[in-house]
Amino acid sequence: MTYPAHKRRQGPLRNTIMGIALTCLPTLALAQGAGTRDSFFWIGEINKASAVINTEEGLLDPAMTPGIAAALVKVLEDGNQPGAKRPQSVITFEPLLIDAGGQDVTLLHAGRSSQDMLSTARAAILRDHLLALAEQLNTTSRTMVELAARHVDTIVPNYTNGVAAQPNSYGHALLGHAAGLDRDAQRIREAYVRLDRSAMGTTVLNGTSWPLNRERMADYLGFSGVVENAYDAAQISPVDLAVELGSIVSSVALHSGSFIEDVMGQYGQTRPWILLREGGDNTYVSSAMPQKRNPGILNSTRSDASEALTLAMGPILQQHNLPPGMSDAKSPDRNTKMLEAATGTLEGLDDILHALNINPERAMEELNSDWTASQELADLLMREHGMPFRVGHHFASEIVTHARQEGLGPLDFPYAEAQRIYAEAVADTDYPQDLPITEDAFRAALDPAAIIRARATSGGPQPAEMERMLTAARDRLTAQDAWIAERRARIDDSLARLDADFAKLLP
Repeated sequence: MTYPAHKRRQGPLRNTIMGIALTCLPTLALAQGAGTRDSFFWIGEINKASAVINTEEGLLDPAMTPGIAAALVKVLEDGNQPGAKRPQSVITFEPLLIDAGGQDVTLLHAGRSSQDMLSTARAAILRDHLLALAEQLNTTSRTMVELAARHVDTIVPNYTNGVAAQPNSYGHALLGHAAGLDRDAQRIREAYVRLDRSAMGTTVLNGTSWPLNRERMADYLGFSGVVENAYDAAQISPVDLAVELGSIVSSVALHSGSFIEDVMGQYGQTRPWILLREGGDNTYVSSAMPQKRNPGILNSTRSDASEALTLAMGPILQQHNLPPGMSDAKSPDRNTKMLEAATGTLEGLDDILHALNINPERAMEELNSDWTASQELADLLMREHGMPFRVGHHFASEIVTHARQEGLGPLDFPYAEAQRIYAEAVADTDYPQDLPITEDAFRAALDPAAIIRARATSGGPQPAEMERMLTAARDRLTAQDAWIAERRARIDDSLARLDADFAKLLP
């Protein structure tokens, strides 16, 4: 597994310290800073931290330390060579240490087990990939929010049960989708708190008689704390964290798929109001039917979302009805592939958002060819004339029924017919027998743009609320960028300090 390219950036502090280390040990920094943060990398970092901490705290004879450190450097150098094997488990890593430095190197293993070491390595690997997912989520969310800002005044049909239901600002609908992605970002931050804990020092089940400094080890590895309970550290938390990450991946995939299906529905129309711009990876021509432009990127991203969902189901199915501590759901390869699948899905969604071609005139034409504004008639009668909503709803419904029978749309529906239908609807009631709204008011009530401007509740598509929500969405994205940067800086700076302190142990 290769550490994602955009994760390889190192902060100024790490670069400075690594430069100092390079003067005395040219290959040490390269061995552990070449961009592959796999289990081999983290087992190496754990060994480096054990050497530093145990030497300084009297658990490792300082006279033995230089030879042990040099042996570790050789193993790391060898593992960084092109095509070299990089053992991913403690029991395959340690023989290389023994070959390089003899049995004395196993003094590093005081109070440790492959269980706490690999639990820590897995958490560190997932931590990197969760931050990569968070970054792509922010990128895609920002694209969606800025697209919403450009389409505040674009009025389009919204659908329920697959049927055109009401007019709406397309920007408002996009902000609704962005709100779902923002909850995914919240879930990532919450899960990260639980993931960002080191199991080191818990050994297997109940700790060790060695007085290991767990907090210092966690700090060197960039963790914000330790898993408190030694039994939990390797037996319980690695499994439920994998399941929790799977739930985040599921949510991301479902949000992405929902948006894709909303766009895909337009491809069944002969005159859609939203399509992908043709060419590139966006669309492709049918091999048999010249008129077809298949929405390739919609299909491929939907497939990516389905793969992410499939992988996300793995941890819970693998761990179901197993005793504590079994490794079935702990695989770093499978769990990182699950996170990578979600990241890839969001990359595809970002491409879709950039490729959307929205036709406001066609959208308005569709609105005016149907009766998506008819609810406003019932609202108007209740709001301004005190009539029960159900009475107004019955009147509006009868207008729609008559209009569809006669092939009439909102723009050409006769006001006299509205008066007649109203009189019939209230004939057996005590309500006013004459339609109490003027023809101008009747027409205005059926104007999709006027409906949007007149919305009064918070969270609606009216211009003032859209401005407020756009500002809030941008602020959340900025805060999320800062959160990601802070977590990455903590990891990079911690590893830089470890490199510098470890370099002091070398001959």
